[in-house]
Amino acid sequence: MSDSTEPNNSGSPKERFIRYSRSRKGGILLAETVISLVVLICYAASIYSGYVTVAICEMVFAGIFFFVFMMDWDKQFPFVSWVWSDFFRVVVGAVLYLITSLICVISGSKDAALLAGGVFGLLATVLFAYDSYLSFTALKDRRQQVPATTVA
Repeated sequence: MSDSTEPNNSGSPKERFIRYSRSRKGGILLAETVISLVVLICYAASIYSGYVTVAICEMVFAGIFFFVFMMDWDKQFPFVSWVWSDFFRVVVGAVLYLITSLICVISGSKDAALLAGGVFGLLATVLFAYDSYLSFTALKDRRQQVPATTVA
């Protein structure tokens, strides 16, 4: 899922972080981590803090995928389908954020932190949906590149 074709094996972790965070996929994963942290803070400050689980899970998973793609472990461990894993992660994240954010926006009229978390959750839904679109196009491009095997 790295945007570049050249290997990213050189440089310190700081240089890798800066280089990968400037790529499109790295920027999106970093934005997903940050928006999930903001939603987590809003939900934790709310009276009803039961919605923090979605924000925690999505923040941790986005951070893990950022680290895996930054270190090029997706190329070193080909037995895991990283493209499919990332696609399922963002689709599930978008759906869960949509459901919890709508619940929070609808029921958060007396709790400002819950309402703010719902609004940021809707923004996270849009970001995760955009990432799912990009992951889907990457899956489609990957499928077209693999030649079909025929049995003689």
